[in-house]
Amino acid sequence: MTDNATTTIVPNPLTNADRCDRCGAAAKVRATLTAGGELLFCRHHYNGHEARLAELGALISE
Repeated sequence: MTDNATTTIVPNPLTNADRCDRCGAAAKVRATLTAGGELLFCRHHYNGHEARLAELGALISE
């Protein structure tokens, strides 16, 4: 018997209550880290961290 486990990613849209972890502005981007956890960014701070998040293999949702 083969175990075919499937992982389903359920969309978790950003709301007006979600705030940037850096400055507190409205969050526009959620970065889910492969090591666990997530970070929320406004557009400005996401642009500044985009390259490093890509290096880390973060899953980005806007």
